[in-house]
Amino acid sequence: MRTHPPDFADLAERQQQIVTRAQLLAAGFDDMYLYRQARRGLWQRVLPATYALVTGTLTSEQRRISAALYAGDHAQLTGLAALTWYGFRQSPSSDVVHLIVPHHARRKSAGFAVLSRALALDARARHTPLYPVCSPARAVVDAARDLRQLRPVRAVVAEAIQRGYADLAALDEEIRRARRSRTALVRKAFSEVVQGTRSAPEAELRECLAADPVLSEIHWNPRLVDPGGRSLPTPDGYLPDAAVALEVDSQEYHLRPADWARTLDRHNELSRHGILVLHFTPAQIRREPHRVRRMVTDAYESRRGLGAVTGVRVEPLG
Repeated sequence: MRTHPPDFADLAERQQQIVTRAQLLAAGFDDMYLYRQARRGLWQRVLPATYALVTGTLTSEQRRISAALYAGDHAQLTGLAALTWYGFRQSPSSDVVHLIVPHHARRKSAGFAVLSRALALDARARHTPLYPVCSPARAVVDAARDLRQLRPVRAVVAEAIQRGYADLAALDEEIRRARRSRTALVRKAFSEVVQGTRSAPEAELRECLAADPVLSEIHWNPRLVDPGGRSLPTPDGYLPDAAVALEVDSQEYHLRPADWARTLDRHNELSRHGILVLHFTPAQIRREPHRVRRMVTDAYESRRGLGAVTGVRVEPLG
């Protein structure tokens, strides 16, 4: 039985049993041996000239390593694969591993490895032992350019800002770099964040209520103060002349008891000052927009004029 040379065994261990044909040949194996190992089902050829020295389904990390080894030394992980690597919770799942390569590179996409030529690689890429990963801002914009629906684009843009992966300046710079090439969705999602939207469901609630002729101006994420000038909890939306607050309640946010208790405290504090708080789930906003709009307009019409009675004011931001 043929054994792996010690140096090669260490290399394979570092690369989670993913190796290239060049590495195998350098270790003393020949092409016939590679062919036989794959034919017997002991190894698997996962990409051109790229082998897994194990059988079965590759892990996400093994797929990333495979794609990076196939793409070459200067390739950078980006798109949804990079967002998964960073730990984005709202990133859509994908079997594709997207990498950018220098514009002069000859290697083409193959299998699950999707390669895009770039005039400039990401100068802010993070270097790991096995492959560079584009900065979160670059990865978000690259992912958004490949998505076809606004909802997931909104989700990843909002999460990037909310969880501190990227700031507005970095996202704006990457959107400008991409110019008009498939950036309509990410431009819209970015403009919503600039206007104060904190989540994708909140953006959908804005759209749901935007064209309603009955409602007055809705203040989004306003700073509220009581008659004594003390700060109150900030609702997602607020109609000051009717003292109606709007809240989008995400199931993910309420999975922990402490988060649920915090929501109740916010609700009670606003209610104590005469504010009616309406709660909506992302599913309700998405599936029953007409019902959501009717509930808000009914509450608004029944309470119009009560805002002055509460004494709660909207303070200008900044």
